[in-house]
Amino acid sequence: MAIPSVDLSDFINGNPVKKNEFVQQLGNAYETVGFVAVKNHGVPDELISDLYKYVQQFFSLPLEQKKNYEIAGLAGQRGYTSFGKEHAKGSDAPDLKEFFQYGQVPRDNFKEEEYPPNVKVDQLPIFNTTFDNAYRAFEKSGKALLQAIALYLGLDEFYFDDYVHNGNSILRAIHYPPIVTEPKSAIRAEQHEDINLITLLVGASADGLEILTKQGEWVPVTSLPDQIVVNVGDMLQRFTNNKLCSTTHRVVNPKRELWHTSRFSIPFFLHPRSSMSLQCLDTCIDSSYPKAYEDASAGEYLDERLREIGLKK
Repeated sequence: MAIPSVDLSDFINGNPVKKNEFVQQLGNAYETVGFVAVKNHGVPDELISDLYKYVQQFFSLPLEQKKNYEIAGLAGQRGYTSFGKEHAKGSDAPDLKEFFQYGQVPRDNFKEEEYPPNVKVDQLPIFNTTFDNAYRAFEKSGKALLQAIALYLGLDEFYFDDYVHNGNSILRAIHYPPIVTEPKSAIRAEQHEDINLITLLVGASADGLEILTKQGEWVPVTSLPDQIVVNVGDMLQRFTNNKLCSTTHRVVNPKRELWHTSRFSIPFFLHPRSSMSLQCLDTCIDSSYPKAYEDASAGEYLDERLREIGLKK
């Protein structure tokens, strides 16, 4: 399935007509599919290449070394999380992956909430610097996309800016190891929806991502090498009272002849600050679409979901 494609430069650099066309294309894609491919996204190719290089080097380390970066009490929000720890909401089967997470480094004397420090990987001196550079690039691109979403929703263009500045966003590097025994399931990561506002996914080292269409069919998602895939998360779905859809997706096993290969994937989960209210927008509520969710803050909702997926006790 070729998901809808948009050009972010039309929004950032285009004339008012081009900018409005981008807003409508993006909003329509999110109402109908929930995923969109974005070109001219602003994350440099060389940075993406370095990111994947160092991620593969990290996951190639011996397990006993990787486990030195697994910090108890952080609910997987910083550093390493070993194989089989996370599962999809509503599923008891662990996802067949390990991952490393890098989070927000507060700026401007931010005091609203305490973020734990990022975990420094001693064996790879440039690892953390690369993650920090990539984090800021994704954050910048994500903020521009949220500006377009705000306009589509009839809000001020910069409505989300203050919420995502110093927000609780996460850059996650995922490794799906080779399959060495007959798997119990064809699924590497069970069907789920993301927790956050939007997710920016830059490439993957192998196929496997599938989305569930509104017709109830699973279809593979493909994007060109110069694009990033951006999808709506549950926080934005709640905020818009289901006007913008958080699309169900999963990762499936490769063909048997490729079982010996690893799959790497690096999503950026764009979160607001914990204090942001996810109360449904009044403009998205009417007699046909009554309010579907109880009021909650982003922090309260994140805490609830981390417990549901097994990362927090």
